[in-house]
Amino acid sequence: MKRKVLFLCTGNSCRSQMAEAIVNARLGEEWEAVSAGTHPAGYVHPKAVQALAELGIEHHGRSKSADEFLNDHFDLVITVCDSAAEECPAWLGPGRRVHAGFPDPFGANGSDEEVLAVYRAVRDDIARQIPQLLLT
Repeated sequence: MKRKVLFLCTGNSCRSQMAEAIVNARLGEEWEAVSAGTHPAGYVHPKAVQALAELGIEHHGRSKSADEFLNDHFDLVITVCDSAAEECPAWLGPGRRVHAGFPDPFGANGSDEEVLAVYRAVRDDIARQIPQLLLT
């Protein structure tokens, strides 16, 4: 039986979306990943989708509220931003909770390529840390 992980951030438009997609693409035989936000942005940032596509990961997620998972059980909840860690809903239940703060690429400035480079760096950082986070 697959274990279930929730990646939680504030907007659910960048970091948690990338984490969800990476786990489902690379570790989908063992884990089912979903993501949500405490204050969802309502969209997935196109640069996050583009950064994932560069790794061959096709992602069609949508920005979701943590409240959508009110009745779900998670083996692990990983907060990927400090704000979400502070606001992590108590109803998420008895599963393990881990905080792994990643920089928010959303506010990146510069040329299109410079902004994409920021998303790539965050994507790569998430991909590097995920295996260890799932073992905690």
